[in-house]
Amino acid sequence: MDSSLINARSELLNDRIGERVRDLSGREIRWVSPLKDDEFAEYRDAAFLEKLNLQDLSDELHKFWPKNGPQWDALARTTDGEAIILVEAKANVPELVSFCGAKDRDSVCIISESLAKTQEWLTCRDPRIDWKYGFYQYANRLAHLYFLREKGGKEVYLIFLYFIGDDTHISTSQEAWKCAIEPQRRLMGLSASSLRGKAVDIFITTNEKNAIIGA
Repeated sequence: MDSSLINARSELLNDRIGERVRDLSGREIRWVSPLKDDEFAEYRDAAFLEKLNLQDLSDELHKFWPKNGPQWDALARTTDGEAIILVEAKANVPELVSFCGAKDRDSVCIISESLAKTQEWLTCRDPRIDWKYGFYQYANRLAHLYFLREKGGKEVYLIFLYFIGDDTHISTSQEAWKCAIEPQRRLMGLSASSLRGKAVDIFITTNEKNAIIGA
């Protein structure tokens, strides 16, 4: 993810989040990664919990997901210390497709079990759908949302951030994104109601992102 959005245009993303997540409207958001003074580092596993002051959940996360879990594009907390925001960003439609690369049998077993629990939590239309194949990144982000909400008892929101008009690789329109995202969810057995209040889509154009205040 282009870190300029967090470091130079965070108010743009904060406003969009407030518009899409009613429970976050009017609450101040503080981003903890990727930050310029932290060399724009992105975090995963126990390190992402530590950045969010959730290190007490590290042992539980280790049981829930093997090493090398999702690397988060951005992480934030509200300044009241109550809510957590996780961000997964995409620049073009082909990035939606991904597969589980775990080879160790125990790791695959843990992942499969945790994905199955997440499917049940989200009332997946058909629990026989194997989330390890096709849209694995989307699935494992949802699994960590489930972990933090249900296992950790935290107020957590997952933001799927889609960039419009990024011509550095494949320029994608909002219509093209929607034409890809909706079938993706149907193929995963998900409905809009199952994600409501938990995970939201936000679209930002590259022109908006690059418009630095005062430039």
